[in-house]
Amino acid sequence: MLCGVATQNPAFDLIGKRYDESFVERDVQIAEAAWLAERLTPGSRVLDLGCGSGLPTARQLLAAGLSVVGVDESPVMLELAREQAPGADYRLGDLRELDGLGEFDAVVAFFALLMLPKAEIESTLRAIHSVLTGPRLLLVSMVQGDFDTFPVNFLGSPTTVSAYPPDQLRQVVADAGFTDVSLREFEAEAEPGRIEVQLYLRARAS
Repeated sequence: MLCGVATQNPAFDLIGKRYDESFVERDVQIAEAAWLAERLTPGSRVLDLGCGSGLPTARQLLAAGLSVVGVDESPVMLELAREQAPGADYRLGDLRELDGLGEFDAVVAFFALLMLPKAEIESTLRAIHSVLTGPRLLLVSMVQGDFDTFPVNFLGSPTTVSAYPPDQLRQVVADAGFTDVSLREFEAEAEPGRIEVQLYLRARAS
């Protein structure tokens, strides 16, 4: 499962609406966002990095009464987000550059960081740590693997992805200053006919 962020990569502009149509299983992502919403008070500010089309996460968090800022690099995906999950503050931008966005009670990055090289994943996690306040919660999802900017074809569009083994991902997040790191693995059909192991991680900024 890939997110709607592609750094200097037009893949998700080309994919557009087919992104949402491709997914077979999103139950875990929905459950993780529900877990987060239960731990935040109405009006809490949440940053959705790589918000893509706004589905399901931005819409789900808005329905829970949270204030959502969605950042994505694809104008096409952001236009879909404004249509499908109205009410958030959507920003066209680089998920590595968080200056000017303010502080947040929580940050979610579902299948977004994997679009970056590993060195930039690690620096982005440190940047996320610096903008968290209050409950300081983090949700991240990745795919399991051990590669850096590996070329793939997603829904007919070329892009690259990075991945960590579970223990390495835990350590990378801990090294960025997060504690209470927990990680679970799930097999899911990411697009019709393709099964992958997905990693869902919860943490709190120390």
